[in-house]
Amino acid sequence: MADNAEKRRVTLRDVAQEAEVSLKTASNVINGSGRMSKATRERVEAVIERLGYQVNMAARNLSRDHTGVITLAVPSLTPPYLAELANRTIDAARQRGYSVYVTTYAEGSAKGARDLLRNFNSTVSDGMILSMSEVEDIAPDDLRVDFPLVVVGARTTWGIVDHVTPDDVHAAARAAAYLYDRGSTRLAVVGMRGEYDEAALCDAQEGNYQLRMRGVIEESRRRGIAIDSRLIGRTAQDWSIGAGARVAQRLIDAGMPFDGVIALNDQLAIGAIAALRAAGVAIPADVQVIGFDNIEEAAYLQIPLTSMDSRLDWTAPTAVDRILGRIDGHITEPELLTTESKVIARKSTR
Repeated sequence: MADNAEKRRVTLRDVAQEAEVSLKTASNVINGSGRMSKATRERVEAVIERLGYQVNMAARNLSRDHTGVITLAVPSLTPPYLAELANRTIDAARQRGYSVYVTTYAEGSAKGARDLLRNFNSTVSDGMILSMSEVEDIAPDDLRVDFPLVVVGARTTWGIVDHVTPDDVHAAARAAAYLYDRGSTRLAVVGMRGEYDEAALCDAQEGNYQLRMRGVIEESRRRGIAIDSRLIGRTAQDWSIGAGARVAQRLIDAGMPFDGVIALNDQLAIGAIAALRAAGVAIPADVQVIGFDNIEEAAYLQIPLTSMDSRLDWTAPTAVDRILGRIDGHITEPELLTTESKVIARKSTR
């Protein structure tokens, strides 16, 4: 009997009695709601910690007619950025008492993001966080859904649903400025996915490569420096290490001088560094290299990679807070939420 007593689940009433507050006040502390003094809130939180109280999520969600689950849809879990997005989203949701169902979709196909949106099942999930691929053929009407939806990444949402994304134009401009300020005068870019149309890129409103190219062009123009189209390395949709190495090798073989490389993600940058070193190019003395996303491997390369911070530490919890706010009903109007990135300086730049 004593053993069973020791294992008895701590209840909200236990917390309220121990903290000498009402059940309503204890509940408000659990839910982050209500008005009370800071001292009262801290006293209840200390009791929750000491007693090891855990919210019965199944009961709470049943009473609210919620599943307690949100869906995260990504095109793939292979790229380090998307894998990290999934991990951070799961962590942020867990801290808020929710679970995450992670699913992938076939980019640009009949079973792509549009199919996921059309077939969302509200009996198993309360809402969706969608990382939308650049190759998805999504129209405004596809986002007019009857369930809570938050989009993350560089695709536009036309103001229809919440959009959570770092400012890619600003990040790329800052990356270019960082190289220029450290002596580079002729920049090569690795990761262009389409044809290089400078005028169209300057008008870009969505897409990772488009917005990042726009930032590089704008910063170069501010300094009176022309981008040489022959130094724009095309990779199509492949942003892998191998693609970075192959494109950098083509730039080297073309014989056009360059003293800085902006790779549009870190995997491309890793490949570019491998090709440059194999060609006997000194990094950063001869050529500086900067990437994007600050993946974990960037700090541990033989030449640690300077990179633009991905800001996943902001994106994931912000997206989770928005989707939970929509599920609870206290967020109703769509909003664009954005933040700036910073340079994580390492040895691949001066």
